[in-house]
Amino acid sequence: MKLGNLLKVALKSMLKNRMRSLLTMLGIIIGVASVIAMISVGEGAQSSVEGQITSLGTNLLIIMPGSSSFGRIHRGAGSLDTLTWDDCSALTSQTGLIQYVSPVVRVNGQIIAGRNNWYASILGVSDTYLNIRDWKLEDGMFFTDRDIRSRRKVAVLGQTVAENLFPGQSPVGARIRIRNVPFTVIGVLEEKGQSATGMDSDDVVLAPSTTVSYRLSDGKNIGSIMVSAVSMDVMDETQAEITAILRRTHRLHEGQEDDFNIRSQTEIAQMATDVTGTFTMLLAAIAGVSLLVGGIGIMNIMLVSVTERTREIGIRLAVGARESDVMVQFLIEAVLLCMIGGILGVAAGFGIGYLLCQAINLKLAINPAVVVLSFLFSGAVGVFFGFYPARKAATLDPIEALRYE
Repeated sequence: MKLGNLLKVALKSMLKNRMRSLLTMLGIIIGVASVIAMISVGEGAQSSVEGQITSLGTNLLIIMPGSSSFGRIHRGAGSLDTLTWDDCSALTSQTGLIQYVSPVVRVNGQIIAGRNNWYASILGVSDTYLNIRDWKLEDGMFFTDRDIRSRRKVAVLGQTVAENLFPGQSPVGARIRIRNVPFTVIGVLEEKGQSATGMDSDDVVLAPSTTVSYRLSDGKNIGSIMVSAVSMDVMDETQAEITAILRRTHRLHEGQEDDFNIRSQTEIAQMATDVTGTFTMLLAAIAGVSLLVGGIGIMNIMLVSVTERTREIGIRLAVGARESDVMVQFLIEAVLLCMIGGILGVAAGFGIGYLLCQAINLKLAINPAVVVLSFLFSGAVGVFFGFYPARKAATLDPIEALRYE
């Protein structure tokens, strides 16, 4: 028989038992839809995490103080006060791989504006901080290097702070008090959103590093240093050069451990990508079980179909049909059921994935390769689970088949 005739016979058989065909396809529809939806949501989550890490800054390296110990008691990272203003100067002047350097002096305090008040983090930074963090202003201006040198009491508010202190109005030009020190608001930052660690990036006030250090802190040490490399391609070289410079400025001898830590944005991104990638593959594997169950269902229905059509098979064999014709006919029926179920499953997967992403505020990530593989896999399921029923139909004895009631 020609392939066209076999397709017509297979379609006719499927349409003859519409409800059974639909129920047979249901397992494949659920399986493919589950795979598409879970992978789309997983990749959407991965994309969201990567976006949040990227929002930390451009080619970012964060230098933190090291840990201290007393006898056998070890304190956590950052417990040493080892970073100084001289370190910032050395990093700025002694390397060509660094694009921007900014000290970060962090304090927390109550911020008062008229009758409103808000508790937030105050960061003392340099005029290059927005370049490092790839952050922009929504209103006003940012402080300059001259403001930093003169220790001007000016501040730039994050969106969360601005909305709570000045609801419905522009804070630019207004006066605020931070720990009872008066500051003038000169700008408002664009909304940054949630950070990769789940913190509100907009719940912050930026001010000149010297002002925060000498007006709100002890004026001695720096909490951390943010560095932006000239290119993502030289992140490792930049990190090695920073290590060499800081060991030299801290006068560490060979064999002594570093009294600082350097966190690379690349390492953070890779760790987050590995975690979300593993989670996505786990979801896909669980959803793939549905395809296996659907394939078993198709094999059972095809076996029932062989039993019901025993006389029809006997007549075909008796009038000259070859075993291969009967086998291909049943295989085509199984594959058609799976392929149609695959198409419906892909459509359902997109719908379910979209609804899930809307519910958890993620952007749906559609991977064409996953769609194609899911569709092809559904066809492979039809071949694999349809082979035994097709083989059983093809090997029936024509005489015994014609006698079957």
